[in-house]
Amino acid sequence: MTKYIFITGGVVSSLGKGIASSAIASLLQLANFKVRIRKLDPYLNIDPGTMSPSQHGEVFVTDDGAETDMDLGHYERFTGIISKKSDNITTGKIYSEVLKKERKGDYLGSTVQVIPHVTDQIKNFIQTDLSKEDFVICEIGGTVGDIESLPFLEAIRQLRNELGRKKTCFIHLTLLPFVSVANEFKTKPTQHSVKELLSSGIQPDILICRTTKKFDLESKKKISLFCNIPMESVIMAVDVKSIYEVPITLHAEKIDQRIFDYFGLKNKKLDLHKWKNFNNKVKNINKQVSLAIVGKYLNLTESYKSLYEAIFHSSVYNNANVKVDWIDAVKLKDKDSCRKYLSNFNGILVPGGFGKRGVDGKILSINYARNNQKPFLGICFGMQLAVIEAIRSVKGFEKSTSSEFSKRGNNVISFMDEWVDDKSIHKQDTKNYGGSMRLGSYDAILKKGSKIYNIYKKVKISERHRHRYEVNFNYKKVIESNGIVFSGISPDGKLAEVMEYIDHPWFIGVQYHPELKSTPFNPHPLFNSFVNALIKNKKKDG
Repeated sequence: MTKYIFITGGVVSSLGKGIASSAIASLLQLANFKVRIRKLDPYLNIDPGTMSPSQHGEVFVTDDGAETDMDLGHYERFTGIISKKSDNITTGKIYSEVLKKERKGDYLGSTVQVIPHVTDQIKNFIQTDLSKEDFVICEIGGTVGDIESLPFLEAIRQLRNELGRKKTCFIHLTLLPFVSVANEFKTKPTQHSVKELLSSGIQPDILICRTTKKFDLESKKKISLFCNIPMESVIMAVDVKSIYEVPITLHAEKIDQRIFDYFGLKNKKLDLHKWKNFNNKVKNINKQVSLAIVGKYLNLTESYKSLYEAIFHSSVYNNANVKVDWIDAVKLKDKDSCRKYLSNFNGILVPGGFGKRGVDGKILSINYARNNQKPFLGICFGMQLAVIEAIRSVKGFEKSTSSEFSKRGNNVISFMDEWVDDKSIHKQDTKNYGGSMRLGSYDAILKKGSKIYNIYKKVKISERHRHRYEVNFNYKKVIESNGIVFSGISPDGKLAEVMEYIDHPWFIGVQYHPELKSTPFNPHPLFNSFVNALIKNKKKDG
């Protein structure tokens, strides 16, 4: 019988509901329960696909082609459970479905209202497309008190009524600040947050208090008294150096036992050795290498969260701390500025992105990596720019570009519709900006004997994509005349998936996003090889 755990947050945003949800799911997995994690986002966008990463964080792409909230990346990294389209919903999607039904006449003349029509749609989302899971964890986005969140809170309140207490548990995450001037913890923000939740008809069953250091028994008693929660169900979530320590710290606080007790389940002894071993490796890293990431979304680390995590996973795998520095592509204006900003790094990475700003600087950094034998990894847009950089070295193709940011010159990167006559091969919606991408998992065939084949050690791979433009294969022979080989192509031979230089120690561009499939216990082989190349480059440079 499926049990539902609803995780809400209060006081401020970014307290770590996604990490808490992921950690709890991992602990339940270690107790041999089958788990699914879902995210309910209150914003009106259909999905985060057209939202700026500097505003909302990265867009995480699932195997089945959904553009979702970045928290689904945490869910996958902590649990290994492959997320689906049905694991992320937004207010936009909910209202869109309700209005479609209204236009079809499904409501039989009823006045369409938030209650019951919107809340019923939310409840339907929470409970469908399941496969005999023991637990479904639902994280409610935003904070308690937000106008946007009210329909979601009402929907889970109704579910408690319908399913009963034995099948539903409310966990609330709040901030417990320590005021150094007064030398005490302040419980009032938590009290107000719980009060706000109560005004929605929800009494939390377990409280997770995010804090900078362990709080005293008096604070715990005070929270228990004023929030009407048993003292043993007031859980401390003390700040840690790595998010991968959270399962260990929450287990130490006995949150798994509280959940088992709440649902009347037999307490199980969990073996956390895999988490402890990973964190021990982190603490014992004894090498350091440097990596320059040349990009433009520099004001928010969340813009490339999966990339950071993938590099971290492979740094642990290689026992080498990768010191990442972001280089603003706009600062790279010529060879001298490239030498100034990039010469001291062991490698260069150009990640995915959209738009014209910073393109010239990124191309210059790629040229610098190629000419100076620096390990280079180009991801998605980074791979496309590496192709442009290569063909510009061929006489007569100096003005080659992408139709994404220029309509002049040879568009070696373009919409497939621009260069493939047979539209049945690839239909692209160029009118709706949010629906014009190649999304989700696609297969690629790797060329035996190539660097990429030696990394994956297999001919056929499947990786996740998120892009609108492709390498125009009408220029394939010209591009390859400059030392490039397309070592990975789509099964039908129409699309470039991987490019690499034959005479370079480590220079690879991939059209897909390998970072989306990396986990701490299964780091991605491409990043493993890249970090190893950084180590070798450091040794070579002395």
